[in-house]
Amino acid sequence: MDIWEKILTSGWGKEFVAGGFGGTSGVVAGYPLDTLRILQQQQHTGKGSAISILRRVLANEGPFALYKGMAAPLASVAFQNAIVFKTYATLSRAVDTNVQAGDPPSYTGVTLGGIGAGVIQSVIISPIELVKIRLQLHSNNAHDKTKQSGNYKGPAGIARSIIRAEGWRGIYRGFTITVLRDGPSHGVYFWTYEYMREKLHQGCRKTGQESFRTMLTAGGLAGVASWICCYPLDVIKTRIQAQSNSSQAKSMGIGECFKRSIKDSSILWRGLGTTVARAFIVNGVTFTAYETALRCLVNDNSS
Repeated sequence: MDIWEKILTSGWGKEFVAGGFGGTSGVVAGYPLDTLRILQQQQHTGKGSAISILRRVLANEGPFALYKGMAAPLASVAFQNAIVFKTYATLSRAVDTNVQAGDPPSYTGVTLGGIGAGVIQSVIISPIELVKIRLQLHSNNAHDKTKQSGNYKGPAGIARSIIRAEGWRGIYRGFTITVLRDGPSHGVYFWTYEYMREKLHQGCRKTGQESFRTMLTAGGLAGVASWICCYPLDVIKTRIQAQSNSSQAKSMGIGECFKRSIKDSSILWRGLGTTVARAFIVNGVTFTAYETALRCLVNDNSS
């Protein structure tokens, strides 16, 4: 048995391959809307509607600007999704020992497992999102562009420049707010998915035989619900991670950022429409691709 066969016959291997397939599909499908979301959340780039910002980006930088920074999440998405889905599967059963082996986890277990998975994935996702956000905002931030020109040569280049300028602590800027965002939102995420798939296709949580339409709809609604509940925290996270040692607001923490944002309450919800549209597309595609890949791997091993 070669190494590839060993990977595909192990639980972690299946999760890794299926998670990579689902995550990659979701990232590619929703990345342009993610770039618009980041631009809308910033004071210096968020003026105007999503359409006007889109037109400005296309006119000034071209369509490929909407995919700026995508290499960072693509490079880690397989590992990240494998961690999230495997951690969720393990914790959702571990917290509720009354559930029989052949039965799906309870909704309480689903929620707590989701929260745990969200907290653990924050360790991985926080520096990745920091790099992604800096790349997405780089050429749109005139103040930073003049001071940092030449430093931003892809994800690896920006990561090195952050570590040189701010140390390893700098690469984890925004980690606390990432944990506060991802823990509860993943609890809502997995609960909504499990609840909706059961409502749309009775008994599918036990049989695992739901249709593509059920997976797409339940996954999309799960993404929408999770983003709505955590969106103000995401705005604060974006603004904190957009800071650098060269920016005027470099010492602004969670409390100060929240105080400044709440003075104009619309800031905390700026870009929500774009995010909701992206969330439905990304998570519908992610869950459908993940479940489909997992079924194929399980069926292939069975045969």
